[in-house]
Amino acid sequence: MKHLFLGNEAVARGLYEAGCRVASSYPGTPSTEVTEYAAEYNEIFCEWAPNEKVAMEVAAGACIAGARSFCGMKHVGLNVAADPLFTVSYTGVNAGMVVVVADDPGMHSSQNEQDSRHYARAAKVMMLEPADSAECLAYTKAAFGLSERFDTPVIIRLSTRIAHSRSLVELAERVDAGLLPYEKNPGKYVMMPAMARGRHVVVEERLQKQTAWCEDEAVKSGLNRIEWGSKKIGVITSGACYQYAKEALGENASYLKLGCVYPLPVDLIRRFAAECETVYVIEELDDFIEAHCKKIGVNVIGKETFTLLGEYSQAMIRKAVLGTEAEFLSTDLSIPARPPVLCPGCPHRGLFYALKKLKVFVSGDIGCYTLAAFKPLEMMDTCICMGAAVSALHGRNKADESNAKNSVAVIGDSTFMHSGVTGLIDIAYNRSDSVVVILDNSITGMTGHQQNPTTGYTIKGDPTAAVSLEKLSEAVGINRVRVVDPNDLAETERVIKEELAADGPSVVISRRPCALLKSVKRNPPLKSDPEKCRSCKMCMRIGCPAISMRDGKSAIDFTQCVGCGVCKQMCKFGAIM
Repeated sequence: MKHLFLGNEAVARGLYEAGCRVASSYPGTPSTEVTEYAAEYNEIFCEWAPNEKVAMEVAAGACIAGARSFCGMKHVGLNVAADPLFTVSYTGVNAGMVVVVADDPGMHSSQNEQDSRHYARAAKVMMLEPADSAECLAYTKAAFGLSERFDTPVIIRLSTRIAHSRSLVELAERVDAGLLPYEKNPGKYVMMPAMARGRHVVVEERLQKQTAWCEDEAVKSGLNRIEWGSKKIGVITSGACYQYAKEALGENASYLKLGCVYPLPVDLIRRFAAECETVYVIEELDDFIEAHCKKIGVNVIGKETFTLLGEYSQAMIRKAVLGTEAEFLSTDLSIPARPPVLCPGCPHRGLFYALKKLKVFVSGDIGCYTLAAFKPLEMMDTCICMGAAVSALHGRNKADESNAKNSVAVIGDSTFMHSGVTGLIDIAYNRSDSVVVILDNSITGMTGHQQNPTTGYTIKGDPTAAVSLEKLSEAVGINRVRVVDPNDLAETERVIKEELAADGPSVVISRRPCALLKSVKRNPPLKSDPEKCRSCKMCMRIGCPAISMRDGKSAIDFTQCVGCGVCKQMCKFGAIM
């Protein structure tokens, strides 16, 4: 029986069928659902780790102990996990270890557009790239076998389109891979210089064996394959671009589809190119395959025709290769732009409004609250990466100590646990006069309501220990810790103003649960009295999507309003009730 699965869901099914026992991840779009779906299988221990580095280390520890293991993350998460990845490449594995990384061409939900294939080459580990959900399942199972065969972690690279599109898959029964015995072997697993030198030799020899495997056995297994059509055009491609190229060019071209994108074959590419008149390399983001082809003396057309930026499409490929336009359905309707906004009742809205009144510099971070950078709040000056809000504020204030009285950092509860706490330690240790605002909305919000170490629940909803943000802040050396309700505008403004004026580091915890949590009780919706409304538009300054102007008067959409009361506090004429 066939099932219609998301790519991420199919990977999770592959983990189950392959006998994976331990899965550790940090949520990040577009990779999050792999671990969420895996958690539905009781045979797999699943967890949300505090960050991707920890997740990678958990998976490494489990595989050395003899259990097939997995860790998942988005592309920027692999930056965080790179430290253990490079060393686990040296140690190798005992049982299989699979790493899923989801790239985000087009930056639908990311701060950059990096290409994770470079990590495979830099760490010298094998990387597979599926092109649909069926391959997501099959490649995941194959990855465990390859991991154990070559004594290496194996990376599966997804992209947003593959992770979040659906296609048919066929399910199979779970294979109990068992728990392999652990044998003490410091020369393999203890990476101090004397041992690491010997293991580097093993890594290079392993890479040669994997390259040889990519020539013939990968073709026999179907991971790498040639599909012959017209030999006037040859296309070397992988992943989502294979689907785009097939739809755009059809039988007008022949295809070398690479399911293994590192290491890349040599003879296979040369044989394919020799049969075709003109060869294109079609790949999103960097010229990874193209550079390899040119290095081995194969003349291809690549980035001189195709962009280094964003996602590709069938229409773009058809025009670039065949010179013909694709036909589209079109409309002459003018549709207004809908930029992303904080949800109605979002607890972050009141906090940022208070910061705007105080006219402070905001060192920002990654999360729902990043949306406060947009109008009308416009209260975010920087946003670099997870945890950087805290560290960057410290740097700003040390660069010019006068900044301390008009600058704050804002960071979410999950992001603080991910990598913000180390920045706070730096602030306390190096005596920084800095104010850090932790936005505690009781959940990991932007990636879809995942639990984290502060919520008191595991990925499966079981009660567990909850980190106290107050006690943790005090433990690292912060003596001034305040808690505010961001829906109380006056109190929030007063507390932040006091902490900015005070000497030494401080933490303000802005605490109110996410308005979308099922456990949150909503108040009755508010309404605006047009007779009392003076059309001053003060209520519009918080950017709540439930509030609009109709016939020159404020109006509140009762289907969106959750009765948070923030707008009511702003109306000086009592129009909002």
